Amino acid sequence: MRAYLVTCLVLTSAASQAATLDISVAPSGLTTRTTNATLDPTIRKTATGEPLVAVTFAPAPKPSLVLAPAQGTWHWPTNGTMRLRVQNGMPWPVTLIVDVASNDKHLTTTVGVPPGPPQTLSVPLQATSPRAFGMHVAPPMPFDDGTTKRLVATQVDGAIDAQAVTSVTLSMPQPGAAQTLLFGTLDDVTRSDDLRHAYTAIVDRYGQYTRATWPEKIADDAALEAKANAAPSVPKATNLDRYGGRTDLPALKATGWFHTQKQGDRWWLVTPEGHAFFSLGVNAVNLTDGRTYVQGREFMFTNPPAAGAPYTGIADSRSDQGSQRDNGMNHGRWWDIYANNVARTLGDKPETAWRQRTVDRLKRWRFNTLGNWSDPAFAGDHRIAYTVPILITGRYNTVGTGFDYWGRMPDPFDPTFTAATDAAVAKATKGVRDDPWLLGYFADNELAWAGQGPQGRWALATGSLAQGPDSPAKQAFLAYLKKTHGDVATFAKAWGVTAATWDDVARQGFMAPDPNEAHPAIATDYIAFLTLYASRYFETVATALKKADPHHLFLGGRLAVRTPEVEAASARYADVTSINTYTDLPEHGFDVAAFRQHDTPVMITEFHFGSADRGPFGNGVAAVANEDERGKAYARFVDAAASSGVVVGTHWFQYVDQPVTGRVLDGENAHIGLVGITDIPFDGFTRAVTDTNARTGGGQAASGGGR
Repeated sequence: MRAYLVTCLVLTSAASQAATLDISVAPSGLTTRTTNATLDPTIRKTATGEPLVAVTFAPAPKPSLVLAPAQGTWHWPTNGTMRLRVQNGMPWPVTLIVDVASNDKHLTTTVGVPPGPPQTLSVPLQATSPRAFGMHVAPPMPFDDGTTKRLVATQVDGAIDAQAVTSVTLSMPQPGAAQTLLFGTLDDVTRSDDLRHAYTAIVDRYGQYTRATWPEKIADDAALEAKANAAPSVPKATNLDRYGGRTDLPALKATGWFHTQKQGDRWWLVTPEGHAFFSLGVNAVNLTDGRTYVQGREFMFTNPPAAGAPYTGIADSRSDQGSQRDNGMNHGRWWDIYANNVARTLGDKPETAWRQRTVDRLKRWRFNTLGNWSDPAFAGDHRIAYTVPILITGRYNTVGTGFDYWGRMPDPFDPTFTAATDAAVAKATKGVRDDPWLLGYFADNELAWAGQGPQGRWALATGSLAQGPDSPAKQAFLAYLKKTHGDVATFAKAWGVTAATWDDVARQGFMAPDPNEAHPAIATDYIAFLTLYASRYFETVATALKKADPHHLFLGGRLAVRTPEVEAASARYADVTSINTYTDLPEHGFDVAAFRQHDTPVMITEFHFGSADRGPFGNGVAAVANEDERGKAYARFVDAAASSGVVVGTHWFQYVDQPVTGRVLDGENAHIGLVGITDIPFDGFTRAVTDTNARTGGGQAASGGGR
């Protein structure tokens, strides 16, 4: 089927009868309807003679142009593609929403149309997403396929009966001023490869995006080796002890281990030698963070490795965790592009040399700590402070909160959880409990302490009550309710629920109500239980850890989703509360005043600022406009953290850019690294980081940076 929105409109009716129509004379085979938009039938020809017509979308709520068959429906191929010729008539990008309908079914996509010559917008006639291809963010659009610019819709939602299309609606979100787009031919194509072409040959042999250039991009092995092995001089830092503590500040208590101490109104970490230490860390400093799935999508790589080649392996990321939802590429053969590139510059067994080079860089950039997920082998080098995760796993009960990205919440009331914690602590402390270079331990990572939406704070409470009578968490909640309210009638009245016996509450599927003004006891009881839940978790970990290793710090649980109750429990039982927050400033990610009141220190254990101008398509959780802005944002964040009085460290996530085609773990593919997938540092960013770190952590003033 082909339809022209110009002199000739060739449509296919329900009976597949072709018609040639002219929009300027109100063609009988096509109906058009505008809402807060104007269709100008005057034909405008491009420099190549292509005819287009202009539609101006007014500054009003969702201005639109609707195209529909005058009679019947359009028969389009079920697995085909709709192609629309479009040109942006404005000097800036314009957002276009496309809605293909078959009666009450809809298929929708939103695309950005850049200024420039006409291009072909391709909309698959079935739902698709970057996740289906194993990555969080799709390649930038448009791209040049060698003959024309193509703008492929890589995120399409919904479903239609393509054999009975009733309309195509072109609209915009409410524009601030009138916006003009020009349209040409509208086609439906059977078995189109447009979507596959959008992802074809997007990664070169070095793991770099093929359709763009940037200063750190390398072209050959010689350039890779020269840039990666440019020897970073490590000037001797002044006014720092061997661990990175500041000797230019008043001395604090020396215990032989890292610890915390408050000096006036300010909290500090303190080195084993007794000097103030602001932990400037980097997460995921390891050789294995460049793994990406190859099997099933070899077409994405210009030089895919053969099965069994060095730096390849097999993995299976499939699980019921939210991180794997809709992930279409989550098992099979992977390629570790980062490790492959490191080996190109350091040889086939690069581990020791890579650690030496990496720590040289980190110290030059004035980092002083290895954050979570870093290679444990660094511990034996005794050159930089490090952290260790306590990863608790086992067959204990879990509670769902609806925000289970990394899995459901462990039930700390389950005795099996206590045993699992003891085992995890024993494993984590083995071989490091007597090492003064160890800063401390984290417990788990980003647990689902709350749900989503305005009532998400109560999700652990309602989730526990929804479980059956054998749930240890539910038993603990029931014990609290019985102690607080006495008889079930008093409880039912206080909560506004129907319950004749406690067995009615204990049964599987009990629907706990949301807090409301008429029944204030609900919120009071939820807060009490959430406090009990969080306290049991942190007390269990703290007790096991202090028994196994009384010397080192308990650095908390790396909280992302959190509530006031979990923050208070962490402040009570952990030496430092660790918080992962991706915000412009620390105070926009957690309540600084609350922790001043708790009178305990905080460490920001994940933050970053990403941009989309260095290869990977994603720009992270906290996005900025470009590479230069990353350095400025880093400075603002770390300066604010250091001046807060409660934050004792900031840990950047992460050392290496994520693979263009998505990491094995969950498909994340963002430019958030200090170095690229080639192991080449981003010079401008690391110079800015060095200046900030030297100002915050002490030592020789910058500027250093570079390699």
